[in-house]
Amino acid sequence: MALHDVLESHGFEVNVANARHTKTLPGRKTDVQECQWLQKLHTFGLLNNSFRPPEEIRVLRGYLRQRENLVAAAATCIQHMQKH
Repeated sequence: MALHDVLESHGFEVNVANARHTKTLPGRKTDVQECQWLQKLHTFGLLNNSFRPPEEIRVLRGYLRQRENLVAAAATCIQHMQKH
């Protein structure tokens, strides 16, 4: 999502698509084939943009994820100290 924010801040219109909705081609795909397929879907208006919450909600989610990671790391350290 950081790349999305950087591109958006420079004035680009960025779409975030759900990968599950784009995996309709059978067989093995390369990155080039995947890019061409996504470009074709976008050209025909068949690529749905995923929901992206407002900036305030994204910042709050970032804080909550960071807190969750810190609590999990603290629990791991406590369990490590109790084990030894």
